[in-house]
Amino acid sequence: MKICRFNGGRLGVVHEGLVHDVTSVLDLLPAQRYPLPQKDLLIESLAQLREPMLRAMPGAQRHAVDTVSFDAPVANPGKIIGAPINYQEHIAESKADAGIGHGRAITSIGDWGLFLKAGSALIGCGQQIVLRFDTRRNDHEVELGVVIGSVCRQVARADALSHVAGYAVALDMTVRGTEFQSFRKSIDTYAVLAPWMVTTDEIADPDQLDLWLSVNGQMRQQSNTRHMVYDVARLIEYASSFYTLQPGDIIMTGTPQGVGPVQPGDTIRAGVAQVGEFEIRVAAQYAGADRA
Repeated sequence: MKICRFNGGRLGVVHEGLVHDVTSVLDLLPAQRYPLPQKDLLIESLAQLREPMLRAMPGAQRHAVDTVSFDAPVANPGKIIGAPINYQEHIAESKADAGIGHGRAITSIGDWGLFLKAGSALIGCGQQIVLRFDTRRNDHEVELGVVIGSVCRQVARADALSHVAGYAVALDMTVRGTEFQSFRKSIDTYAVLAPWMVTTDEIADPDQLDLWLSVNGQMRQQSNTRHMVYDVARLIEYASSFYTLQPGDIIMTGTPQGVGPVQPGDTIRAGVAQVGEFEIRVAAQYAGADRA
């Protein structure tokens, strides 16, 4: 099942090129009171809501996928987790390009660990990426996004995939520099998750998926998730050894080689096989340019 959020928070199921509006199913979510939980209630309840969504589809209002504005498929992730230097060829290009490494020793994901991106950075492809710092390099990084579906802590690798709700295409945008990754990658609009979440029953093996990205029609990144240093299960095992993972948490699994800069006005297209693809615009001006 392909589950999306669109047009300002409506809930949809994507089937045969159409978005079926099943927003009424949200009324079945359990009522919450302050303090609100640090998780996504829809993702947590997905198993119980799957059948109501299917029942709602025949009578639902339908929209062509190219006529809606897609929000991020997860509304309230408690954590967005990044996996640095998780493709061997990206490690090689990071060592060779001083504009990526900025003097840091490029070793391995096991040495660097994971990092967190701010939830306020999250957008869907219906919005625009708004770059900052016109004197610095702002790079694209296409990744497989993993959405956690159930609580897990210190989970064994063999059990890790049972805690996944689904997969989406992710962009881990970054401004290059000497600061820590969590700082440089948490800028508003620098975490893109789109266009929908594909549930795990449609993805036989998340470690065998082609992924790609182009800018203004020029192919920049092409690889396959089988080249990840830490595969999806290992990333979940690794993350859950430090954090309790909650429903709706997002793991951005790392980017392959071919990262490069984007400029205001660019058009980015990104995709992951069996998951989806999307187009997103980079805003025509840097953030704050209208106040200059």
